[in-house]
Amino acid sequence: MIVGGGFLAFTVSASLMHAYTVFLLAFVAEFGWSRADASLAYSVGQIIGGLSSPLVGGLVDRLGARRMVLLGGCLLTAGLLGSSQATTLWQVVLLYGVVMTLGANCIGLVVFVPLVSRLFVAQRGMAISLLQSANGFGRAISAPVAQWLVDEAGWRNAYLLQAGLMGVLVIPLAAMFRRAEAAIPAGVTGAPVDGRAWTLAEAARTRHFWLLFLVYMLTSIGSFLVSLHQLAFAVGQGFEPLYAAFVLGMGSLLALPGVILTGTISDHIGRERAAILAYAISILGVAAALLIDSGDQHLMLWLHACFFGITWGARGPAITAKTADLFGGPRLGTILGVITVGSGLGAGIGAWGAGLLFDVTGTYRPAFVLSILAYAAGAVAFWALRRPVSA
Repeated sequence: MIVGGGFLAFTVSASLMHAYTVFLLAFVAEFGWSRADASLAYSVGQIIGGLSSPLVGGLVDRLGARRMVLLGGCLLTAGLLGSSQATTLWQVVLLYGVVMTLGANCIGLVVFVPLVSRLFVAQRGMAISLLQSANGFGRAISAPVAQWLVDEAGWRNAYLLQAGLMGVLVIPLAAMFRRAEAAIPAGVTGAPVDGRAWTLAEAARTRHFWLLFLVYMLTSIGSFLVSLHQLAFAVGQGFEPLYAAFVLGMGSLLALPGVILTGTISDHIGRERAAILAYAISILGVAAALLIDSGDQHLMLWLHACFFGITWGARGPAITAKTADLFGGPRLGTILGVITVGSGLGAGIGAWGAGLLFDVTGTYRPAFVLSILAYAAGAVAFWALRRPVSA
């Protein structure tokens, strides 16, 4: 119930947030914003998501998942309704970058991972990967569905339809966790094998805590230098928008088995080896995009979409499970929330940086090269986590 409920709730919130890749082009067309300007709301959202994670982690340790899902659903609905009426950049930044981001954070990994980690120890990687695969699944369906809504009804009505969907689902989603939380046996905390119940202060004094922070940040930089601008890149190279959204959506759909496979094998070959394999495949996907020069290179677009898509979020279960392996216990939500600040910062830097580099150079190629370098650096930092934790 916990894994299934978390998957469904996370799928809904992720799909609504990832749809911004489609609205970015709509904003550029209607308001004449630069790519950097249009990327600003997304970048602010990623940073706010990271900075608010400690707060969300602390709240879930105290309030539980049901109340957090209810709060998040209400914020998402309000943000979508407001976005449908936006006329200026600051309004989009506030509504998407702050209101919707806070809402999505209340229906995300920081809320659900502590629950899952308490019930799964030997198969923690697999359980977290099942939960986290919702991010890739939501991303896969968001682009083609949002593009179709925008084409058929306009971007303002598309936002209104999304708000209606969230408004209808929020109470049922929250209700799923009433019985699920009650099913957790008393005394189950998900502490590490050594039985130590880490506090945030104790964890922050270790080298591994900051290595995890760095891994989250580098991975997000590498991913978001590409992901937000994939559709804009493909359209700029000459591909038809709906076709490009379909191809990228199909590639993103591969994240569902990709994330589950990576998380599952991390239980057997180790978190570090599983993550490095995912880094390598992502690098191949970005390299395929660098080889696209025109809109008739369908094979390269599919290779880019599939290699990048299958590893979208694939490192997440290994990183998150590693965090739970090292710093489990009743304060895991708080610890994970602080560490994922790095993810938010990296995503904000990557998403906005790619737009800025395009405005300066007229191409996304420098951003894609930097993505490969960030992935390589993240792999090195993750490999360093194989050593035993020490204060």
